[in-house]
Amino acid sequence: MSLPPFLLEILVCPQCHSALAESGQDDERELRCTGDSCGLIYPVRDGIPVLLVDEARRPS
Repeated sequence: MSLPPFLLEILVCPQCHSALAESGQDDERELRCTGDSCGLIYPVRDGIPVLLVDEARRPS
């Protein structure tokens, strides 16, 4: 289940304030920061984005 489009329009990366893009499969949904210098990946758990920098991971 993907996030509603209006939610993706207002959510931003808490680290660098860039837009977020949805990626991953339904069971492993995540939000990727689109900022060139940041790129953090935030998990989505039970349909709720976890926008905590401490919970984010760096791209591999």
